[in-house]
Amino acid sequence: MIEIDRVTKIFTGRGAPFKALDDVSVTIRENEFFTLLGPSGCGKTTLLRVIAGFEAPTKGQVTLEGKDLVALPPHKRPVNTVFQSYALFPHMTVAQNIGFGLEMQDRPKAEVKKTVDEMLDLVRMTEMADRKTSEISGGQQQRVALARALAPRPRVLLLDEPLSALDFKLRKDMQIELKRLQSETGITFIFVTHDQEEALTMSDRIAVMNAGEIRQIGGPRDIYDHPAERFVADFIGDTNFLTVDLEAVEGEGATVRFASGEALQVRAPESGATTGKVTLAIRPEHASLTAPEGAVLRGVLENIVYFGTDTHYHITLDAGDRFVLREQNQPDQTQARSIGDAVGVHVPVSVGQVLRD
Repeated sequence: MIEIDRVTKIFTGRGAPFKALDDVSVTIRENEFFTLLGPSGCGKTTLLRVIAGFEAPTKGQVTLEGKDLVALPPHKRPVNTVFQSYALFPHMTVAQNIGFGLEMQDRPKAEVKKTVDEMLDLVRMTEMADRKTSEISGGQQQRVALARALAPRPRVLLLDEPLSALDFKLRKDMQIELKRLQSETGITFIFVTHDQEEALTMSDRIAVMNAGEIRQIGGPRDIYDHPAERFVADFIGDTNFLTVDLEAVEGEGATVRFASGEALQVRAPESGATTGKVTLAIRPEHASLTAPEGAVLRGVLENIVYFGTDTHYHITLDAGDRFVLREQNQPDQTQARSIGDAVGVHVPVSVGQVLRD
């Protein structure tokens, strides 16, 4: 659907030039929910604005279904954008807001009404059609903004952190709602967020960005379970990082040795695998507590934090590293461990990931 080929964007003005995008290339597929994920200032919104036409790339090419987009102004592109602020007209009704863009395109009145009715049904706002947008909730306003953007039936919908202003529960509900809308309309969604959980919940694929570059692209499970480098592993969820000796690499597997002397089979880095000191990433939920004898990792239990659904165990390993382990709680479970206990950490084969430096 969209091909971004070696796009660079440099902002100039007062002070030194700032490179917001650095030779970015990515292909976004038709009917895909694609997410640009990264910290503030990583370039994700700039890339979205380049696709929308609000920013021109310093160099590089952007095509949609093989057609050059760079030469087209924003209003000529088959692309619509939903912003953080929603930008609704408070003096208009819900239905009038949804139909406004269609009326500006001089669509026939019958077509406008039919489309507005379809969009109201799609976002489940039919009963609110005659209410002013200043009289409805934030979550309802977000649905109206989505309906207005979807009404012209764009080929691509760009969403710039549209859930950031919602409270936690409503944001969770709207994550499911957005995925439903994308599936039902078949429109390609490109979603920008710094929220890892949003990205994992909704996306078909995720591009993790940092300092103007795409660091890794993959499905949610690939990004979470197989991070390519330390930044990706650290940014997506909680991770334990341990320095180990990489002794051998065979295909997608590798053998590492801990400071305890114990060896373990783990996943090899994506590329550039060499023996010697490397960083191993282990997710807290992929390990479990065990007796110290014979465990690959041993240490002292320093803290126990109860979170309702699970409990976090903070361990100081014999080698001095800190390790956090997460176990799901069960009904009527009693606390079998105490602070100060000597414990072992069991790490199953192939759950650790050697990271690319």
